[in-house]
Amino acid sequence: MSSFRNLFIVLFFFGFGSAAHSQVLISLLLGDKLNSDKIEFGLDGGLNWSQIGNLDSNSSYRTFNLGFYFDILVDEKWSFYTGVLVKSQLGADDLTQEDLAFLEITPQEEEGNYSQRLSYFLVPALMRYNFANRIYLEAGPQFGLMHKASVDFNSETDETDIEIREFNKDKINKIDAGISGGAGYRLSPRKGMSVGLRYYYGFVNTYKDVSGTNNSSLFLKVTFPIGAGGGKKETK
Repeated sequence: MSSFRNLFIVLFFFGFGSAAHSQVLISLLLGDKLNSDKIEFGLDGGLNWSQIGNLDSNSSYRTFNLGFYFDILVDEKWSFYTGVLVKSQLGADDLTQEDLAFLEITPQEEEGNYSQRLSYFLVPALMRYNFANRIYLEAGPQFGLMHKASVDFNSETDETDIEIREFNKDKINKIDAGISGGAGYRLSPRKGMSVGLRYYYGFVNTYKDVSGTNNSSLFLKVTFPIGAGGGKKETK
């Protein structure tokens, strides 16, 4: 049964890219060693919709995310949730002419869509309160390390498809930090799959020296514990 579940997880996350594939395989190999009576280890993935404050565009940038997590039991009700979203992006979609001027991007002659894409390693550090009915609430800080940033142009017509990427990492603050909170539901008791929603609001300016350009994002998330057999049994 455990092997079937692990195979299902690999297939479920297969579309996330080569880096994510490696992470899934490593997690499957190490899952049994990282889980214990007090620690639940697994994969955290899903969709998120993000925006950047003070841009003229109000369209959310939608993307997939994938990472691993640790849910550390403190007592019967409380746990500490952390980990890293390794494949995760924030940003804004449908940038306007005003946004392009602010970002010093020369518009293309063709009609198309511009988006600001920001790749982060995201690290939540959340306290969770777990109710007896399997619902949980969580809140705490979240930190981000930016490692890639670009303004992407996409145009599709009957004759041509155009994709242009202009990197602007030098304009972005490398560190992001803010507050995160959400709720979720476990489909089975502790060390079982869960689904949830989490909202993040950043306190750091996304663009260097430009006040109010903070990140915000809504995450629709699914977690899969890996190798969660429940710790070692006592021997007499």
